[in-house]
Amino acid sequence: MSEAKLSARGQPAPDAVRWTCPHGRHAAKGCVACYEAATEADPALPLWRIAVWFTSERPMPIRVLKDVRRHGRHFALDQPSTPLVYLLSGQARAATSAEAIAGLVGFLVGNRHIVDAFTVTEIRAVIAP
Repeated sequence: MSEAKLSARGQPAPDAVRWTCPHGRHAAKGCVACYEAATEADPALPLWRIAVWFTSERPMPIRVLKDVRRHGRHFALDQPSTPLVYLLSGQARAATSAEAIAGLVGFLVGNRHIVDAFTVTEIRAVIAP
C-alpha cells in the first residue's frame, strides 16, 4: 500500500488489525519500540511521509513546537489555526504504514515532556517517491 489514511471514526475489527504495528499496538496510540526501530531501519525499506493530527488538553509553548525540529529526524510539530489542534509530520523507514505511523506517534509517547496527554484524530502516510 503506497498511501494510508486513518480517521478518528470507529473502525471495524479487520481495519483495526490493519492499523496494528508489529508490537501489537494500534498506530494511533503510538509505539515507542517502532519509534526506536526507525533509527536503525534498513535503508531498503520504504520511506514513508507521515502526518498526524492530534488534540491536546493543554496548549504547547511555542518553544516546544520549535524544539521538535531540532530533534534530528526530520520531524515538525505545528499548530494550525485551531486552538489545541496540532500537526506532527515526519519521515520514517518501515515495512508498513502502520509501523511508520506507530513510530511517529511513538515519538510523542516517548517524549511526554512535549505533550502529556493527546488524542490522535487523523493520520496520513504516503510512500515517498
